[in-house]
Amino acid sequence: MYKRRSSRTVSVGDVKIGGDAPITVQSMLNAKTVDVEKCIKQIEELRAVGCDLIRIAVPDEQSCAAFGEIAARTGLPLIADVHYSYKLAHSALDNGAKKIRMNPGNMRDFGEIKSLAARLIDLNVPVRVGVNGGSLDPKYKGMDEARALCESALECANAFESQGMRDIVIAIKASDTQVNIAANRMLAAACDYPLHIGVTEAGTLRTGLIKSAIGIGTLLSEGIGDTIRVSLSADVKEEVLAGKKILQTLGIRKDAVEVVACPTCSRTEIDVSGLAERIEELTAGINAPIKISVLGCPLNGIGEGENSDIGIAGGKEKSVVMLNGKPYCTVENAQLMPTFEKLLRAKIQEYYKNEVK
Repeated sequence: MYKRRSSRTVSVGDVKIGGDAPITVQSMLNAKTVDVEKCIKQIEELRAVGCDLIRIAVPDEQSCAAFGEIAARTGLPLIADVHYSYKLAHSALDNGAKKIRMNPGNMRDFGEIKSLAARLIDLNVPVRVGVNGGSLDPKYKGMDEARALCESALECANAFESQGMRDIVIAIKASDTQVNIAANRMLAAACDYPLHIGVTEAGTLRTGLIKSAIGIGTLLSEGIGDTIRVSLSADVKEEVLAGKKILQTLGIRKDAVEVVACPTCSRTEIDVSGLAERIEELTAGINAPIKISVLGCPLNGIGEGENSDIGIAGGKEKSVVMLNGKPYCTVENAQLMPTFEKLLRAKIQEYYKNEVK
């Protein structure tokens, strides 16, 4: 049975990480931070598919200023991703950052940590100590990689804690999935910090999804992980959709729509893949445990859709729409999606109405 590792709770604005808080799904903008309009558009797209936390790179002072405008206009608790410069970390705080991500691989001046910790404590803003395999402090080179990642992260976290700071999140990421798993297991056993997990540089959509599902899914199944990011060389929305799906598949997230679709065969008369993808897009931001089936033929589809709240069993010219596991109506294919969407809206309203009660 799934049992989550015990950890302290950290707040990023009004979003909580760790403790009893739900596991959050994060993403990071890939638009240039100085392109404010593009960043805001991307943020809205991420919110629409259910992203809980958003990180933005702040590589220079211009980006810090743009970060401030973005934060003010969206009203969201945004995370500033800082490398190399403590000055930029302070500037990001001046511009409304609700969490600072810093990498001890390239920010190793623990004297500077003292002043940064004081600012963070004063503003009630947490830090994420993010260690990556590709930017590890040279003094850890030659060690077992998993242990080196763990020790580097703990050394930096302890430096913040020594200044009286409690709001600390740790992330250890490597592109090697097995190293990633081993390092996070060590870390989980050694501290009570909330853990941000993911597989860095996971790759393209196909490869990245597989590596992330295994790397993140293995840790989550062991109760390790309080917030996740699926890193993909793809549309950032795919990161969020994949993260939610991993949580749903493990049974951790129960308030998400599930869309199942048949693999198709020569009996298939409708575009199963296209319909399923369209329905997933429609339901991406909906937090309701509704099961939907998209099946390619009436021959087996009606029976296979018995466990669905809403289903489609497609035919050449007409298709059967199912409701609560039983045939509801038969419609011309031109009316299939309008009929389906009407039933879906009713299902969602029914769920939310019952939840309020």
